[in-house]
Amino acid sequence: MACRISELVIDCAEPERLAAFWSDVLGYVELGREDDGSIEIGPPDAGFGGPRPTLVLSPSSDPRTGKLPLHLDVNATDRDQDAELERLLALGARPADVGQTGGESWHVLADPEGNVFCLLRTRLAPL
Repeated sequence: MACRISELVIDCAEPERLAAFWSDVLGYVELGREDDGSIEIGPPDAGFGGPRPTLVLSPSSDPRTGKLPLHLDVNATDRDQDAELERLLALGARPADVGQTGGESWHVLADPEGNVFCLLRTRLAPL
């Protein structure tokens, strides 16, 4: 028997703003809200416990930003990397510098609160 990742929790200053951003990036919908202000988003067809993990945007008065010990990598499913980069930038992502050389096959970006994530080159089939 093994475990699988069911949800990822991101501490943030503005859960509403990040929930909207990551919902647009991933094609997720709001699944629920907690009394503490946390917002859970996930796949519209499966929700929690499905094949893709949900994201929980949890309010924090001291969220860490920048290059975290754990970061998200995303891949486009219906367009090439350049077109997906344009879409992500239009949604509010911005280029981030974590010491890359410029020869990488991926793009390093930051979400609206400065959390770093990478856009990889390979296009994946949608689930």
